[in-house]
Amino acid sequence: MSNSISCAVILAGGQGKRMKSELPKPMFEVLGEPMLKWVMSACEKAGVDDMCVVTGYNSEVIENYLDGRCETVFQLQRKGTGHAVMMTEEWLKKHIGSNVIVLCGDAPFVDEDTIKAALEQHTSQGNAVTVITAEIDNPTGYGRIIRTENGISAIVEEKDASAEQKAIREINSGAYWFDVEKLLEALDKLEPNNAQGEYYLTDTVEILIGAGYRADAYISPNPNVVMGANDRKGLLKLNDAARMAVIEKLMDDGVEFVCTDGVSIGRDVVVGAGTRILQGTILRGDTVIGCDCVIGPNTVVENCTVGDKTILNSVQAYESRIEDGVKIGPFVHIRPNSHIKSGVKIGDFVEVKNSTIGEKTSISHLTYVGDSDVGSGVNFGCGTVTSNYDGANKYRTVIGDGAFIGCNTNLIAPVKIGNGAYTAAGSTITEDVPDGALGIERGKQCIKEGFAERKLKKKK
Repeated sequence: MSNSISCAVILAGGQGKRMKSELPKPMFEVLGEPMLKWVMSACEKAGVDDMCVVTGYNSEVIENYLDGRCETVFQLQRKGTGHAVMMTEEWLKKHIGSNVIVLCGDAPFVDEDTIKAALEQHTSQGNAVTVITAEIDNPTGYGRIIRTENGISAIVEEKDASAEQKAIREINSGAYWFDVEKLLEALDKLEPNNAQGEYYLTDTVEILIGAGYRADAYISPNPNVVMGANDRKGLLKLNDAARMAVIEKLMDDGVEFVCTDGVSIGRDVVVGAGTRILQGTILRGDTVIGCDCVIGPNTVVENCTVGDKTILNSVQAYESRIEDGVKIGPFVHIRPNSHIKSGVKIGDFVEVKNSTIGEKTSISHLTYVGDSDVGSGVNFGCGTVTSNYDGANKYRTVIGDGAFIGCNTNLIAPVKIGNGAYTAAGSTITEDVPDGALGIERGKQCIKEGFAERKLKKKK
């Protein structure tokens, strides 16, 4: 007997043949996250964290993804939604006294408010089953909800609906709240009375009504709750709907979009007011963008924190922290574990990896800074490279405040450049340079008079 008042069964055994992929359908991504994750996240946010996932096609993919986070049961033969729920019978018996929500793992837009509000209606009315529904302008292809003065009397599928019933705009989302004990009773009576020989979960509603129990429907204010994907075109529609929902919310919060072409922002991304998002920008994961920034065009930011008034132009940044008033780009790669402090300027064709760059440091162009601790006010000349790897081990470079690194300097780690120190252009620095000193390492220049004239004459 579960101590919780609610639990969830998520149906995730579908193959999705029309996707033409070996991936189970619930694992296809919407805004970079598997549809299954969307459904599970909605449950968790609604306080329903006791879940059982029904797997089927290529089940090891889902098992590996879940990694033991919840119970799973395997549906060897996929004989319909009712059959899938039958696979959870032993799990459900442990939850008698609770209510269970049954959800489709490939319908990602069920939301926490819908789950909670439907449960509240379900319990307050003492329903055996509460169907989650939505009203849409074009209900073609969906099961229609037949209402009575005291709840609902049936769900009529499109092929069985009369002309009058086809005009009904309230449709079945495929999600249901059940009293667990009543659901088990209905599953025991479920029969494959159809041409496909499948067990339909919708038939349990009719069974419960026939047994004298109360059934009703909760109309979700979120019409997208019914959306799913049967093929790649449907998946694109899901991504478009999710993408625009995020963008519209951000605009309401004061974020500016000059053009939404190629813009994709994860649903957990936070963007501050006054920030402008330009075309081709992709923001993913646990990313936080500050206020009054300019992000894009053609920029990818993943799992990063970005401060206020920062400009990222054609930048790819991952798992790093970028502070206020930073200007980066174009064509810059910020690799994981980097910390770019306030006022830094990073120009074209620069890569920073696992490094701290101090305040107001300038790395103008064509430079690699890896495994380094760089002070404030440092100037990097063009073509600087921190040589951090000797083929077996990686070492750090330390550069003090106010240092000046000449063009085409190679810093062979481990090495330290002192405060206010200089390196001469074209040097390969293998030893520490003290504070305020100049480090020079160059071969002796040799002049061969008349070389060019002789070379050209020989060529002719």
